[in-house]
Amino acid sequence: MRAVVQRVSQGSVQVEGEETGAIDKGLVVLLGVGRGDTEKEARYLADKISGLRIFEDEDGKMNRSLQDVGGAMLVVSQFTLYGDCSKGRRPSFIDAAPPDEADALYNCFIEAVRFKGIPAETGRFQTHMEVSLTNDGPVTLIVESK
Repeated sequence: MRAVVQRVSQGSVQVEGEETGAIDKGLVVLLGVGRGDTEKEARYLADKISGLRIFEDEDGKMNRSLQDVGGAMLVVSQFTLYGDCSKGRRPSFIDAAPPDEADALYNCFIEAVRFKGIPAETGRFQTHMEVSLTNDGPVTLIVESK
């Protein structure tokens, strides 16, 4: 699995003009599922991202996690994170998991985050979404399960 993690002061996602998820302080996670990924990777990534110490402490150092600051997570499925642009000009998505497998692991990731007591909002799997956010810092990381 692969994730682009952005520390935000706010984030939201809309599908066909309907807001499906919104958060204030927290993380927007664009989540891609690759071929061969399992629930083990989903739980690992949920734990890793939830515990990243990328929020400032009282001294202004990135030393606190999402759990420490009581933030929320907005999780948006993003199969294009597995786009291979190495040949030609049209990305190949052969390394992305098939939709039914990806949906199950996307939901496993969300459940693992919620199990930790972190509020998790979502987009809508396999739809066209409009994501808005205010990147705080900016802080943006790429996190992978392998």
